Amino acid sequence: MSDLFRMDITVQEENVDLVTGIMALFAAAFGWEEESLPTGETRFTVHAENPRFCQELRAELAARAPDALVEQRTVPNKDWVLIWRDFFTPVPIQDQFVVIAPWMREQFPEKSPVPLIIEPKFAFGTGHHPTTALCLNILTDLARSRRIRKGMRFLDLGTGSGILSVACAKLGLTGVAADIDMLSVENATENRTVNQVEDMFEVRHGSTQAAATEKYDLIVANILAEPLRNLAKDIAGMLRPGGVLILSGLLDMQADSVTNAYMEQGLDEPERKIDGEWAALIWE
Repeated sequence: MSDLFRMDITVQEENVDLVTGIMALFAAAFGWEEESLPTGETRFTVHAENPRFCQELRAELAARAPDALVEQRTVPNKDWVLIWRDFFTPVPIQDQFVVIAPWMREQFPEKSPVPLIIEPKFAFGTGHHPTTALCLNILTDLARSRRIRKGMRFLDLGTGSGILSVACAKLGLTGVAADIDMLSVENATENRTVNQVEDMFEVRHGSTQAAATEKYDLIVANILAEPLRNLAKDIAGMLRPGGVLILSGLLDMQADSVTNAYMEQGLDEPERKIDGEWAALIWE
């Protein structure tokens, strides 16, 4: 097992939002930790296997946040599942879902709230990130209002761990989960099996071209602002008339530009949900 690269990025308080945006653009597939230091600074820590990723992140930080202190070193590639066991906590989503790891199943033997069992790997999406929780809460609200319901078709673009697809499947929808990252495809496939919803959705490798075989009643894309803008035409074109579109993975300060990209495709002004500095856009 090869070593990992660890990057520690320490920034002043006034640059936290900027560096958070950079991390969202570059490190979403890996995730990162944030620690408030006694000095008033914030330290971002990310682990990755890919040296090119580290080079690109360092270059972006040097260009946009030159005052950031960046330290990089190699660390042993430990068993990440064992590490997750130390701090993975259940994530309740209203009284509809609870996100748990496989080793927690005995703690949640009942069928309500519905367990979303996620094997924590490098893929993005355990329910702990605000945008994932935002999307799960939105799906819950839409299901309770019967705006989405059993028998509808969904597309989960940038599926990561597959958590949103699993939630849709457990709400009775069928569809497609797609991701450009093979690690995510593998993890989503694994989580589909762990949750016993193999017959409810396909997992495909690719972006919009991998899913452009039909139109969907529901599209959810929890990715990043730039690809959301770039894919606006494709995503809007796959939405069935009268369908529901949920976009997230973006900072509140990026929401206007993403909104404009989709209104240019003929969609109306969306509803906006905010959690701290993160946002989700909903068209229904």
